Amino acid sequence: MAKFRFDSADGTSVMGWRNEASEGPAVVISNGLGTGPSAWPHVSRDDSGFRVVTWYYRGTGGGGRPTDESRVRIADHVDDLLALMDHEGIERALVACWSLGVNVGFEFARAHPDRVAGLLAVAGVPGGTFRAMFGPLGVPRRFRHDLGLAAAKLGRRIGPQLSWVSAHIPVNRLTSRAISHSGFVRPGATPERLMPALQEFREHDFRWYFTLAIGAAEHPPMDLSFVTAPVTLVAGRYDVLTSMHSMIDAAAQIPHAELHVLPGSHFLPLEFPAEITRELGLLAQRASLVGRQD
Repeated sequence: MAKFRFDSADGTSVMGWRNEASEGPAVVISNGLGTGPSAWPHVSRDDSGFRVVTWYYRGTGGGGRPTDESRVRIADHVDDLLALMDHEGIERALVACWSLGVNVGFEFARAHPDRVAGLLAVAGVPGGTFRAMFGPLGVPRRFRHDLGLAAAKLGRRIGPQLSWVSAHIPVNRLTSRAISHSGFVRPGATPERLMPALQEFREHDFRWYFTLAIGAAEHPPMDLSFVTAPVTLVAGRYDVLTSMHSMIDAAAQIPHAELHVLPGSHFLPLEFPAEITRELGLLAQRASLVGRQD
């Protein structure tokens, strides 16, 4: 693994990461908020068969915050994705998106269609992220956005306290097993996969983390008629943060999209890493980046 810095269009210094693969299709991970490459334990490996790059959202992972702290909207993250690809000399890539990163990936595809060979959307919808929350909890759709936004604003207000609590909770096999059996995350996220992701996540300044979440809330649902690149959507049947039904609705807007539902939660890259890697490989075939395997 190699970390590096690059500058975005507005001068913000962003932290990037690449694996050490020397061959294979280029993949840019448009990640979930607050997560790093450890959240994709198979795809990000050097022997995954993919040349993978990703970036940490502004002000996280050792990167700088924008001078104008309101520059944390989806459009700003799209600028960061473009700057990352330019920095790494990647002309065209598969964009593997998760959660909030689905918003970024699809907006990037709308703004720069020539740079996107295919889109993998995991546990996320293109726009209206907060409207897709809390479906399995029985919250009516008309209340979901306001409830999600209120929760994010509360999180920002108590961010310092959350940061203190997070720093004092041990990350070990016991806590990892408890989390993976909580229902919020499911048992497929083994301690070996979950602990590195938890360790990275706990280091956040949670006031800033929720500032990023609030910035993303402004992104409305997208008209997906512009999408021509191959698309695969992977939904979690028990996902509390992105309703499976919202993903089904998004897939219905893209006639050529493939939709798969896995018996997991929002954290599918940790629960089903082999399946996610397989879907990415099949997407690369549909995008004619690799030959088909019979």
